[in-house]
Amino acid sequence: MHHEIVISGFGGQGALFAGQLLAYGALAEGRHVTWIPSYGPEMRGGTANCTVVISDEEIGSPLTRHPSAALVLNPPSFDRFEPAVKKEGVLIVNTSLIPTQSARVDIRVIYAPANAIASELGAVQLANVVMVGALVEATGMLKFETLDQVLDERISERHRDKLELNRLALQRGAALAQG
Repeated sequence: MHHEIVISGFGGQGALFAGQLLAYGALAEGRHVTWIPSYGPEMRGGTANCTVVISDEEIGSPLTRHPSAALVLNPPSFDRFEPAVKKEGVLIVNTSLIPTQSARVDIRVIYAPANAIASELGAVQLANVVMVGALVEATGMLKFETLDQVLDERISERHRDKLELNRLALQRGAALAQG
């Protein structure tokens, strides 16, 4: 098993946290993992993305030009990473902010109204977690029990009150990939 994932959005949308959630999940399952963040010059409101590589074998390079999966949270991220996803890869699109449909027929595209779902749950900041839920369901790269454990261990005291909402966001995202 080898997955190369790019998660990208505006600074403040939680792209880096989503990557950390995947990385810590992979570590908890005994996998090899790399996580590399990248920030635009503006930070909040600018671009932020990260690359996560999860593998059963040692990882030769943490960089990827053609990810097997991409989670795109905003239009610039869609424009940049939709063409880069490798054939038979997965693209998760936040349709709450991205009206564009992918023309690609060689990848699986999951359209996720992530901001809308997160708002329904009561915290728009959970859109990133909705996207992670869709990715994990679509690929089977991690167990949801592992992600529950990682959320419990890694969520900050400041956001501890949103632990159950994070779990619900994962479930709602997973449901999108099932349909």
